Amino acid sequence: MGKGTDKLYITHSEWASEDAYSASAGSGVNKSKANGASFKRLPFNFCAVSLQPFTYPVCTTEGAIFDLTNILPWLKKHGTNPVNGAPLKSSELIKLHFAKNEEDEYVDPVTYKVFTDNSHIVALGNTGNVFAYDTVERLNIKAKMWRDLVSDAEFTRKDIITLQDPQNIASRDLSSFKYLQEGVSTLTPEQERERSQHVNAKAMGSSAKVLKAKEAVERARRERQDPNRNPALSQISSLAQRGSGSGPKSSSGSHTGRTVPYNAAQHTTGKAAASFTSTGLTPHTSGERALLTDEEYMLKPRRVKNKGYARIQTNLGDLNVELQTEYAPKAVWNFVQLAKKGYYRDVAFHRNIRNFMLQGGDPTGTGKGGTSIWGKNFNDEVDGPLTHDTRGVLSMANKGKNTNSSQFFITYRPTKHLDRKHTIFGHVVGGSETLSRLENSPSDSSDKPTEEITMLDVVVFVDPFEEFQKQKQEKDDLEKEKAEVQRKGGTEDEKLTWTGKRVRAEGLTTDTANDGGGGTASGVGKYLRADSSGGGGGGGGGGSRTTTGEEDEIVGDWDEDASSSRAPVKKKAKTGFGNFDNW
Repeated sequence: MGKGTDKLYITHSEWASEDAYSASAGSGVNKSKANGASFKRLPFNFCAVSLQPFTYPVCTTEGAIFDLTNILPWLKKHGTNPVNGAPLKSSELIKLHFAKNEEDEYVDPVTYKVFTDNSHIVALGNTGNVFAYDTVERLNIKAKMWRDLVSDAEFTRKDIITLQDPQNIASRDLSSFKYLQEGVSTLTPEQERERSQHVNAKAMGSSAKVLKAKEAVERARRERQDPNRNPALSQISSLAQRGSGSGPKSSSGSHTGRTVPYNAAQHTTGKAAASFTSTGLTPHTSGERALLTDEEYMLKPRRVKNKGYARIQTNLGDLNVELQTEYAPKAVWNFVQLAKKGYYRDVAFHRNIRNFMLQGGDPTGTGKGGTSIWGKNFNDEVDGPLTHDTRGVLSMANKGKNTNSSQFFITYRPTKHLDRKHTIFGHVVGGSETLSRLENSPSDSSDKPTEEITMLDVVVFVDPFEEFQKQKQEKDDLEKEKAEVQRKGGTEDEKLTWTGKRVRAEGLTTDTANDGGGGTASGVGKYLRADSSGGGGGGGGGGSRTTTGEEDEIVGDWDEDASSSRAPVKKKAKTGFGNFDNW
């Protein structure tokens, strides 16, 4: 069982060793990663600074390739080789001359062999021409012909610079580049400024915090490097920035502190998902809730609890109906809006069945027409407690599930078999005699009245939705007034009198006008203010006071009272048992 032993168990040290075995991971669970496991090769045609394909290639004597437009700003700022950190000057750079074929591929200028990431590539330091090492070895080194195969310039073995060696891939390893290990930015100040101006921090989500942290670190570094900086001023500015940031966050930057509108839907706008799958849309990283219109907001069940009232005027009399907005808001809205529109004016009841119901609302008079206020059918509303349990129930007619339009019917008796199939939105509360006359009106074999029963008009007395909007507007105005009072430093239990004084709940009054002139104040505060302005005018014992025209008599009276009501001098406490006469 044990390693190299006959033990029936494995010790902790054996489990923790490098050659430990795991059922899920196999052998070598704790063995460290092999050397070079994080190796990332830089392609030969890429700049070692920008890590992008080069356009104007130059190299160093060590074989590091750069793009001229990227290495010059680096040298101007740092003056070192970004690969190994050694000092480097622009005069030490060697301009390279790559040959290309018709397919715009880099090739050897002699054999026209295409360069790949596995090719051994060299350059001549005196001319900058780039060749395959096989070509130089066969035609120059072995032939001992030390002339450039392109320009015929003389060179030595020391002039041969290795740009890429497949046997020495460590020179192209990105993890060994010094500037990448230290995390130094390769952007010029102009590029950083340009990128910072065009970065949409709102669309970056949590990545915006990283940018803000980098900006804060860079700002602190600049302040430390500034020789003329004042530590006290920098501390004050940082405290000011911290204080400004501790205030209420804007709605765009904070999701939790955002106030939810009253008409916010349960679903989002879908912009985050749409922008995630489409590059043609502006990025949205927060799931903002969609906003309902006033109509959509009111047509939610159990939201508008006000009842509506209307009158159905027929040629046989009038019927007063009560509308149940709480449980069938869509049906009530459809009925009320069509009635206001005059849709039911001079429309005949096309179906009348005695001891069952009276149906109408179709302008064509056939029972096959009629449209809702939205121009299409709307869904049933049968989840409420309303049932067809009595005479005079007002309900929607339909051709099946969720096919309500403009037609409705009035029952003559309880019809429980219609429950959960037709939307009940009201019942008759007045005109029972008219309902009896309508029921007794004769009909033919197709249940069509032989004597035409016409709906002259439908008059809406109380629109429940207008009442709801009016109440909501009053509530909003009251909340705005309370918010304005709180903003001015008052409280909700204060009232403003016609004299400009604010009366609190305790009965005290405060003058809201400017008290600086000849204005008078009420309450105890007026004596204190008058005493401080008088400057101790009543300082004599029993002598006469000199008064001016602007002096208030109350000040003198208060001075006398104040002098007579001074706190008495504390008497020394007696010690001992004292006198026993009262015992």
